[in-house]
Amino acid sequence: MFRIRWLWQNTDKKSRAMFVIAMVISAVTSVALLINPFLTSILIDEVIVAKNTKPLIPLLLGILTAQALRLLLRYVMVIMLENSTQKTFTGLRYRLFTTLQYQEIRFFDTYRTGDLMTRLTGDLEWCRHFMSFVSYTVLDSVLMFSSTLVFFLMISWKLTLAVAAVTPFLLYITHRYSKTIRPYFIAMRERLSEMNTAAQENIAGNRVVKAFAREAYECGRFDEKNNSFRSTNLEINKMWLKVFPAIEALANFMTLATVFLGGFFIIQKQITPGELAIFTSLSWALSNPMRNLGVLINDIQRFFSSANKVIEIFYSRPLIVDREDAVDHPNPKGHIEFRNVSFSFRNTKVLEDVSFEVREGETLGIIGPTGSGKTTIVNLLARLYDVNSGEVLLDGCNVKMWKLQQLRSAIGAATQEVFLFSDTIDGNIAFGDQSLTEDEVRDFARRAAADGFIGRMPEGYQTIVGERGVGLSGGQKQRIALARALAVRPAVLVLDDTTSALDMETEKYIQEQLAALPFKCTKIIISQRVSSVKDADQIIVLQNGRIAERGSHQELIRQRGYYWETFALQNDIPADFNSAAGLRAGVR
Repeated sequence: MFRIRWLWQNTDKKSRAMFVIAMVISAVTSVALLINPFLTSILIDEVIVAKNTKPLIPLLLGILTAQALRLLLRYVMVIMLENSTQKTFTGLRYRLFTTLQYQEIRFFDTYRTGDLMTRLTGDLEWCRHFMSFVSYTVLDSVLMFSSTLVFFLMISWKLTLAVAAVTPFLLYITHRYSKTIRPYFIAMRERLSEMNTAAQENIAGNRVVKAFAREAYECGRFDEKNNSFRSTNLEINKMWLKVFPAIEALANFMTLATVFLGGFFIIQKQITPGELAIFTSLSWALSNPMRNLGVLINDIQRFFSSANKVIEIFYSRPLIVDREDAVDHPNPKGHIEFRNVSFSFRNTKVLEDVSFEVREGETLGIIGPTGSGKTTIVNLLARLYDVNSGEVLLDGCNVKMWKLQQLRSAIGAATQEVFLFSDTIDGNIAFGDQSLTEDEVRDFARRAAADGFIGRMPEGYQTIVGERGVGLSGGQKQRIALARALAVRPAVLVLDDTTSALDMETEKYIQEQLAALPFKCTKIIISQRVSSVKDADQIIVLQNGRIAERGSHQELIRQRGYYWETFALQNDIPADFNSAAGLRAGVR
């Protein structure tokens, strides 16, 4: 019942009222099914049997009017249900999307994209199906069965008991089926999620698949998930087919009992032909709800499994949120300090006792082997993750005391994983600041060495970028991402391997532009290239999550550690070269 309460609590007042009115109409029209059989019985007894044509026209008009009104009311009911549920689930879908938008990175590390898409679309739509269709179908079935049973009892309790004798057996069968089938629907939901995840990953990574000629392998992998989903569906159908013959046989018994026993009671003059007509014309009102039980149980169980998945996301809340006593920082300066910071991810230590300080307007270079924790430093600064111990400070204030909106707005990042939206180039550059003028967009593109190739594109800055930047080279995407980061005029500018796909000449041009920005900002440059960080005010070398070396380019060259080895390797200098000329070259 919790899932149903959740739906009801998240339906607005107007939609609730519309839904309740629709349910009332459903109830009225279900009971109204008795009118025409009743009028038909009068027609048989008082017109056909009595051979009296006088009430014929009024009775026929009554039958037609009752049927027309019922159909009209049913039409209104369906329209009201659709309007009510569509409005409710449009709001729910928005709230779920908003919940996902404000989730922390750990959440997306846990949940697969395909699974989240299934919850946001298929699962939510199945919940709507329950509210818009299953709800009134259940009400129809209950009222149809109960009102018909009462009507039958008023006519002939003996014939009613004979017809309804199979009901306890049907209820027992459906109860057993309901308990057995639920785990299968949960498993089916998981198989669907796995299949959608496989499809999403393959579509997103189609270029990699083609580059390695792995189409056949990926088809096989998807086929495996597809067949697993099919097998689970078949198991559910097999379970239903095991009980369906028994349900159908018992339902048909009602019709047979009505015909044979009804004829016997007419001979015994216990009922009239018109009353028997009521039984024969309404026997389906008893048997159909029984027939529908299995289908309704399937729908309800699927609703339960889908609702559980939706509710799990709906009530999930991020741990990284604004504190009630968060301090307001309307004008961030960019003074960064890490104090004895340690951080672990899934029991794997990433950073250990890291301390450094970058004053306002200075440039920090970070270099180190893959997996040493370079990008993690930026993630902790922006509070995408929280430290396990130690403190991260911006402008002398612990980032935990910042308002997240202000903190992240103060940091402009061009990361190693470039993501561009399916929008114009202008829209991508102005993503962080929609108030930018066309001239400002062009200026930032020029500073990122992007203006030249953008001008050669078919529609210039209005060229639509394909999904994830399809159609652009790696270097072009990096330059647009850099322009996007510059466009917000951040207090802290983060360049995480931003120039890895650029040639040396373009990289040099960008470094010159970064040194002459029209606004003051602190820069963090993360790179594998010594040429990208050599002009930084301070360079730190990370190894195994610790700061192994620290200093300026000249100081690190003299230390002859990891930095020197990287410099020597990238400049074709023997690592053991020890001449004065070699050292002077290194210093330069």
